[in-house]
Amino acid sequence: MGIDIHVEGLTKSFGPQVVWQDVSLTLPAGEVSVMLGPSGTGKTVFLKSLIGLIKPEQGRVLVDGTDMVAGSDREVYRARRRFGLMFQDGALFGSMNLFDNIAFPLRRHTRTTEADIRRKVLERMAIVGLDGEERKLPGQISGGMRKRAGLARALILDPQIILCDEPDSGLDPVRTALLSQVLLDVNTVTDCTMLIVTHNIEIAATLPDNIGMLYRRDLIAFGPRELLLTSDQPAVAQFLHGGARGPIGMAEETDGAEHAVVRTLTFDIPGQMVPSPGLPERAGARRHHARVMARLNDLPVSAREAIVARRAGPPPSPTL
Repeated sequence: MGIDIHVEGLTKSFGPQVVWQDVSLTLPAGEVSVMLGPSGTGKTVFLKSLIGLIKPEQGRVLVDGTDMVAGSDREVYRARRRFGLMFQDGALFGSMNLFDNIAFPLRRHTRTTEADIRRKVLERMAIVGLDGEERKLPGQISGGMRKRAGLARALILDPQIILCDEPDSGLDPVRTALLSQVLLDVNTVTDCTMLIVTHNIEIAATLPDNIGMLYRRDLIAFGPRELLLTSDQPAVAQFLHGGARGPIGMAEETDGAEHAVVRTLTFDIPGQMVPSPGLPERAGARRHHARVMARLNDLPVSAREAIVARRAGPPPSPTL
C-alpha cells in the first residue's frame, strides 16, 4: 500500500529567481494525483524535490517520518527506496534490451537471485502490457512502449510511491489514453501513491483523484479533481480551455498582464477512468471517496455539486 507525502511550506529558488514558494499539500496514500501548470512553472522541479534530488531552501517533505529536505544522506537514500520514478523519455540504456533495463535496479541495489529477477521482471512487463518484448532494444520499439518499459522499471523495487514526469510527452492522443489506462491499472494492482506531472488536460480531467496547479510561483489549488475542474479562477479557466485570452502569457514574465477573460467558461467534467475489466475496484478510490465525503461541506459549492452529481449518476464505464 502507498503512503502519504506531506509537503509543508516548500520554497525553491535558483539564484534570484523564485520557482515556487510556501507550497503545502498532502498526497494521500494510494490515491492518484496530478500536478498541472503552464510551461516553466517548476512542475518537474517540484517532483524532484519530493524525492530529494533537488533541495529547496525552506520547508519540509515528510515521507514516513523522513524529511527529504533536511534529512541526512543516509535517511534520504533509505526513504528514496520507497519511490519509483518514471522519466519523460523512459531513460532507458540504449545498449541494453528491455529485460536488462528493467532488471538494472535489482542488480544494482539488491542481492536478488537471477531466478527471482527473471520472475519479477516478467511480472512487471506483463503489468504494463509488454509481454514477450523483453529481448528488444529501446531503439526497436515505439515511444509509447519505451514509456511503458520505463514504468516497469519504476515498479521493479516494489515502490510505495510512483512519480511520473510528463508521461504523455511525445505521444499521440490514442497512446496517451492507453498509457493513462496502464497508469490507473498499476495503481489498482499495487495501491501505490501516484503523482503525475503533466500539462495534458485530458489526463487531468479523467485519470486522477486529486489535481493541483502551479502558477506564478504559487500552488493555487490542490484537492479533489472537481475542485480545480469547477474553479472560476481566471488562470485555471484559461488553462483548462487552452485559451489565448487571460492572465497566462507566453512566459512567466508576462503572466498576469492580461487579467480580463472574455467570459466565464464552464468545463464539462467527464467521468473518471475505472480499472480495466477483470481488475478489482481501486482501494485508493474507496479511500478517496470516504475522505472527500467527510469534508464535503468544506468545499466550494461548485465542487460540492459536481461531486454529488457524479455520485448520483450511473457508474462510469471502462475507458477504451
